[in-house]
Amino acid sequence: MTQIILASASKIRAQLLQNAGVDIEVMPADIDEDAVKRVLSSQNSQARGGDLAEILAETKALEVSRKNPSHLVIGADQTLQCGDTLFDKARDLKDTREKLLALRGKTHNLYSAIACARQGVVVWRYNDAADLTMRDFSPEFLGKYLALPGVDVLGSVGAYKLEAQGMQLFEKITGDYFTILGLPLLPLLEFFRTEGILER
Repeated sequence: MTQIILASASKIRAQLLQNAGVDIEVMPADIDEDAVKRVLSSQNSQARGGDLAEILAETKALEVSRKNPSHLVIGADQTLQCGDTLFDKARDLKDTREKLLALRGKTHNLYSAIACARQGVVVWRYNDAADLTMRDFSPEFLGKYLALPGVDVLGSVGAYKLEAQGMQLFEKITGDYFTILGLPLLPLLEFFRTEGILER
C-alpha cells in the first residue's frame, strides 16, 4: 500500500481526500512562500497566478518528499488574481473586508495546482483555473457575512468559504468545484488509479 502524505495544512484538502477514500498523513511543508514569490517576480515580471500556484505546489511537495523519500507526497497551492493583481491570504478580518470589497462586482481567477513527488522528484503535476464573479453586495451584508465564519475565512486565499455561506458572495461561477476548494480532485484520483493506488 502506497503511503501518501499531504504537504498542506488545509483542512478542506485533507477532508476532500479522506471523503474520497484516500488514506493520508498530513505533514505541512515548511517553506517561505513570500521568498518563493519574490524570486519568481524577480525572474519573471509577467508571472501569472497559475505559474505561482504551480511553483508553490512543487516546492511544497519536494520539501516534504526529500524528508520522506518512500512516500508519495502531494503538494498543493492556490492563488487568486483579479486583473493584473495577485492577492495574498488576508492577515486579519480588517484585511479580509478590504479584499472582499476590492473584489466586489468583479470577476477574478482562482488557480489551483497539485504536484506529486516521490524520492525528491516531481512525478505528476496538474494546474486548473476557475472564474468567479462576485455580486455587488452591500457593506452591511459583508459585515454580517464576516461575523458568521469569523477567522475561518483567513485560511483561504479568497477569504471566502464557498462550501459554506461564502456562496452568497457570488453571482456567477465557471469552473470545477474542487478546483475552487483548492484541490482539483478528479484528475488527482485518476493519477492514483494509473499508479495502482486506487482500483480502476
